[in-house]
Amino acid sequence: MRGPGYITPPRRPEGIRWLRSDGKPNFKDHIYRHEGDAKLIAKRPVYTVTKTATILGAAEEMTRHNVRALPVVKPNTEILEGMLTATDIVNYFGGGEYFKIIVNRHNGNLYHALLKEHVESIMNPNPVYATIYDRLDKILETMVLKNVGILPVVMDDGSIWGIISEHDLVMMLAEKKIGRKVSEVMSRNVITIDSRATLREAAQTMIKYGIRRLPIIEDGRIWGMITAKDIVRFIGSHDVFRYVETGSVDEALAAPVKIIGLSGYVTISPDADVGDAATLMKEKNVSSLLVVEDGELKGIITERDVLYAVAAKPTEEAAAQERAP
Repeated sequence: MRGPGYITPPRRPEGIRWLRSDGKPNFKDHIYRHEGDAKLIAKRPVYTVTKTATILGAAEEMTRHNVRALPVVKPNTEILEGMLTATDIVNYFGGGEYFKIIVNRHNGNLYHALLKEHVESIMNPNPVYATIYDRLDKILETMVLKNVGILPVVMDDGSIWGIISEHDLVMMLAEKKIGRKVSEVMSRNVITIDSRATLREAAQTMIKYGIRRLPIIEDGRIWGMITAKDIVRFIGSHDVFRYVETGSVDEALAAPVKIIGLSGYVTISPDADVGDAATLMKEKNVSSLLVVEDGELKGIITERDVLYAVAAKPTEEAAAQERAP
């Protein structure tokens, strides 16, 4: 259980088309499989937090290091005991069930909610992780089946060795040409938000649909993007306090999405190769690309889409499903 009354939000079934009929990923044979890949791939140092840290402290830490997840460790150790993500903070900050904590426990007071509430209230106490002995194919399989984009890597005693993200794997696995078009792997039903919308609406939309990114539309055209990390940065940088006079969280949630999101975005053609998408993500240091054709938004391709497209090949059954209208 993630916490009292927690309801698992709906998740976009990214990567389902890459699974075999038995529910296992169908990875290409050329992916190398050496015992201990996780230890070699994992990034260090790992930025962590304890469950007694405040929500504001965690947001500050994510903002300082520009990360979207923090492993939760036991005090004075590196023993993994939970995981806190940007999505958890968005859920807490007006997006989902965790918002009830602010309303019921803190009477809607933003300062109390950020300075008095601890990470333990919204963290995942049963985090998905890899061990230092796991091979690359096992790491990929875990990410696909558990629908996670970040894996702490632990040693025999449960202490954290490093961390692996889907970004790291996309950069490592990307090829010049994959042989699959962006249009084959992108998500077509892009959920967007109007430029006149509020932070509350953005947070609620993200949690409702289980997504981390929302293109911002103004006068029928793409203006920019707001992400879960942007919302965390809004809190962690203390910009949120500029929109509060009485201390009410409702004042903060009334902030417009345009002052939180970014006006810049990167596009790609639906006919481009997936490998080109990975290269563009690396060059522009972004985790997603808007797929645009003749000025019209056709879809979105994320690092997770690229990872699955590069790491897996569809079976005949899956290919037939893709071809079906």
